Amino acid sequence: MKQTNWYIHPVFIFILSTMALAISLFLYIYWYVGISARLEAVIQNYHLDPGQFFEAKTWVVILVLSLLVVVILVGILIIFIYNLKTLQLYRLQHSFINNFTHELKTPVTSLKIYLETFLKHELPREDQCRYIGFMLQDTERLSVNINSILNVARIESKVYEGEFTPVDLAELIRRFLANNRHIFRDCEIHLEDRAGGPLMYPVNVPLFEMLLMNILTNAVKYNTSGSSRIDIILDRDKSMLLIHFRDNGIGIAKGDKKKIFRKFYQGGRRDVAPVGGSGIGLYLVAQIARLHSGRIVVESEGEGKGSQFTLTLPYNAPEGGES
Repeated sequence: MKQTNWYIHPVFIFILSTMALAISLFLYIYWYVGISARLEAVIQNYHLDPGQFFEAKTWVVILVLSLLVVVILVGILIIFIYNLKTLQLYRLQHSFINNFTHELKTPVTSLKIYLETFLKHELPREDQCRYIGFMLQDTERLSVNINSILNVARIESKVYEGEFTPVDLAELIRRFLANNRHIFRDCEIHLEDRAGGPLMYPVNVPLFEMLLMNILTNAVKYNTSGSSRIDIILDRDKSMLLIHFRDNGIGIAKGDKKKIFRKFYQGGRRDVAPVGGSGIGLYLVAQIARLHSGRIVVESEGEGKGSQFTLTLPYNAPEGGES
């Protein structure tokens, strides 16, 4: 990307404009005070009536003008910050489009090659089964990416199926892990229930399972240990329900902890090869947590030391959706 010269950079122009406006106001007040002082000296020397030269409302006018200038400066600052965020979102969207196009193009290209191979060659049954397995993996990859985009659209427009019904979270997670054992067959997942009893909470089951899927697949994806492990710990702390997801993955840099839940953001270590993805998985997690009146945070001791995502839910939350 071509770099903008510093003298036409929006930040420099904003600072220069703000300084020019502030200096203009200062010089106006300084000039007025100086003129008033000299005029007052003339009035005293010639014993003139001050009322003919000074109006009682003059300082009120100056005060009002100063307040208006402050309001203008605040307005300019708000517009400037908004434009910076818009620019940042545009860059993230541009990066997302490039990455997502690659995520779609790669499996499509792979499928095309396999189909052309089937068309041009008569393969043994063993090779056919092997290639069909690869093709099924590619179609699954396409399906996951397309569903991610559709899920974001549904959640942001609040068009999602299902109601919020009280369920035992421990049992829900056990059933989810059992139903999706084939997806996480290369990962060791342990569930520990420290609550000492059923953790009943109103959830939208499809959305909550989507949250679990994104957190767990993210932990598996960003793991280079050769032996993936995830510990899911359920606990209760005063008026809060806590679900910890602890992994032995590549960890998270300190500067990425607040960014990874942003839409389209993709983190990762510089010394680790890119793993692909759309950059919306953890954004979905944060949005689903919010819909359940909770929040998701992440902790990590640093790169290469694993991560812990913690879902916090209010224990006495009303049955229903968003707070």
